[in-house]
Amino acid sequence: MTESVSVADLVANTRLDVYYGKEYLESKSISTSDISRPGLELTGFFNYYPANRIQLLGITEISYSKGMSHKNLLDVMKKMCQPQTPAFVISTQLDPPEELLEAAKLEHIPVLGSKLTTSRVLSNMTNYLEDKLAERKSLHGVLVDVYGLGILITGDSGIGKSETALELVKRGHRLIADDRVEVYQQDEQTLVGTAPAILRHLLEIRGIGIIDVMTLFGTGAVRSQTKVDLIIHLANYTKDAKFDRLGNGTQNVHIFDVNVPKITIPVKTGRNLAIIIEAAAMNFRAQSMGYDATETFDRNLNNLIKANSASDAKEKAEEKNVEEKNKDLIGKTSKKPDSKK
Repeated sequence: MTESVSVADLVANTRLDVYYGKEYLESKSISTSDISRPGLELTGFFNYYPANRIQLLGITEISYSKGMSHKNLLDVMKKMCQPQTPAFVISTQLDPPEELLEAAKLEHIPVLGSKLTTSRVLSNMTNYLEDKLAERKSLHGVLVDVYGLGILITGDSGIGKSETALELVKRGHRLIADDRVEVYQQDEQTLVGTAPAILRHLLEIRGIGIIDVMTLFGTGAVRSQTKVDLIIHLANYTKDAKFDRLGNGTQNVHIFDVNVPKITIPVKTGRNLAIIIEAAAMNFRAQSMGYDATETFDRNLNNLIKANSASDAKEKAEEKNVEEKNKDLIGKTSKKPDSKK
């Protein structure tokens, strides 16, 4: 988990302009993704002032400040400029108040700006800070992008995860992380996986060593991060082990607050795992779009049972009719008068 982000990183990744304090961007750090809109503070209410947050001023705050006297506004700005305050951001290409610049210079606090509206700036900064400051968990496995789906391949060491990922890369898919995958929760339903900086674009193949996937296969063979949509667990095949054969045995793995579907694929000599994973990815996408091959099989089976039942009933009815006709014929024959009499 990253404990803080520098204001310089925030400026570079959210395209902010620097009005003042360019030399302080690296030294100022941000430890929370919450953004403050200091409206009440402009009125003098400082009973609760989150000084450790980015302070965002929009049209409302700037318009209100223009109606304040120089002395009152300067006093308020000095109270807002605390040593732990990371930066001030002015949206909508507005000019920062001179009182803000004067107070910010005393505490060496950067004053930033943006052409975007307040809501857009707020969204961009929040998304970036949440990604960077989110709690992270390290998982053992290989993360690949197959047909736009993020698939985390897990299994015992030496079972063939990296070799399978290499085959998938050769087939046009993309590698995100090998051996160790860092995952974090982006929102209530999304889990994102990425590679540690030291392992980025690298793949370990036993007998060959470490290879650079981007150098060998090009930039189209790698991604920096992706959502974790599906977990595929590779397990050694044994006669006693039971594996899903109909496709209705999907499990869920709970990571942070997100349930990720998981399927288990048996590993056996002669099985092409890359093609099987491709098929699993396409089948998972089809299921998410409302088509389930297992339901189709069940429906076909039920229709066949009904058809066979109807056919059996028809045959039994015909047999019963034949028996009744035979009985009638036998009865008529037994009642026929004797010709000798």
